[in-house]
Amino acid sequence: MINLKEAAETNAMIEKENLDVRTITLGLSLLGCIDPDIGRLCDNIYRRITEAAGGLVKAGEEISRDFGVPIVNKRISVTPVALVGASACHTSADYVRIAHTLDEAAKAVGVNFLGGYSALVSKGMTASDELLIRSIPEALAGTDVLCSSVNLGSTKTGINMDAVRLMGSIFRETAELTADRDSIGCSKLVVFCNAPDDNPFMAGAFHGVTEADSIINVGVSGPGVVKTALESVRGESFEVLCETIKKTAFKVTRVGMLVAREASRRLGVPFGIVDLSLAPTPAVGDSVADILCEIGLEKAGAPGTTAALALLNDQVKKGGVMASSYVGGLSGAFIPVSEDQGMISAAECGALTLEKLEAMTCVCSVGLDMIAVPGDTKDTTIAGIIADEMAIGMVNGKTTAVRIIPVIGKKVGEHASFGGLLGEAPIMPVNPYSCDDFVNRKGRIPAPIHSFKN
Repeated sequence: MINLKEAAETNAMIEKENLDVRTITLGLSLLGCIDPDIGRLCDNIYRRITEAAGGLVKAGEEISRDFGVPIVNKRISVTPVALVGASACHTSADYVRIAHTLDEAAKAVGVNFLGGYSALVSKGMTASDELLIRSIPEALAGTDVLCSSVNLGSTKTGINMDAVRLMGSIFRETAELTADRDSIGCSKLVVFCNAPDDNPFMAGAFHGVTEADSIINVGVSGPGVVKTALESVRGESFEVLCETIKKTAFKVTRVGMLVAREASRRLGVPFGIVDLSLAPTPAVGDSVADILCEIGLEKAGAPGTTAALALLNDQVKKGGVMASSYVGGLSGAFIPVSEDQGMISAAECGALTLEKLEAMTCVCSVGLDMIAVPGDTKDTTIAGIIADEMAIGMVNGKTTAVRIIPVIGKKVGEHASFGGLLGEAPIMPVNPYSCDDFVNRKGRIPAPIHSFKN
């Protein structure tokens, strides 16, 4: 239970430091919807989502009101659609039909996003996987709340470079089809190495096949809370710094557990995990970059940034696992450029480059996230950037991701605006030298030697 002192601290965190529950995500298995007839399949999917998630938004609003904790998003994740549609979908157009069904069902129950328009192709692509992947640009351009993800590699299987090369083209095509909105379609598309089955955050959430029929996963965020706590220990030793972050992460995770248990009880759905991720927003005072500056950097991207981020990420995880036995998802620090005012500022002044962000992804929770690049960036260059990030995840046995946005018609120094939590981003320069001959090779990069454990 949370005692009176903790309740007072929590109230202060909410009122002054931007503490919130970023999302309650209802994971739903669609395996029971499978049917060889595309019409019946879509009907089954719509009925499954609307019946199972009909009370999600209301429950979230009631919990927020009863406990005084802001719950920013209510979301749904579903079984990777490439698995669900395999027997019914014979063209990419069939998958687009499912995409519209998912979007309509999500709107009917009132959620902010629905994730799981996904394929898992770390070792190879089935015909169904490839059809779904090729349908992604049209699916995202024609829907509003649908999110898509593709897992391209893992520490156990290596990197599927055929899929990496294809995704370079898919990002470009998605950007072109939504060029009138600063290529916003790419903000709803992410590729992974070592994608987790229980991630509640978009755009990468899907309901893994290892999960139960339905599950409640909660994502908590509090960069402002951590920043405020560190202001009281300026100049102190690393030991004091680390203890402060751990204790703060513990308190934030307790709030998440409270909300998760209550959501599970009210919806009659088993509790899965709490994802304690320092996920920033464009709001002032809600920035991971500002935490790094409070630790001692003039700007995010300065020498020492990777070390400071490693420290932050590790202490957040340590504090979280002491507060809950079921911490999962991604859990740690996110560094999305467009969603973090401090990151935007650092990118604008040149302190933060694409190469430095790549180095930071070795120690944070995700990867190159919400990076806007010039609209004329080649698809092979995008594939090369993806391959680099997949390699970091594969070799280090961690989750890495890429959500890159080639903003059609814009150049370095200009800005792209996506609105809401997605924020805005400066167009960042990309290394101009070619990797065409590398990414055009066929096959896959083998798993590293240390993956051979049995």
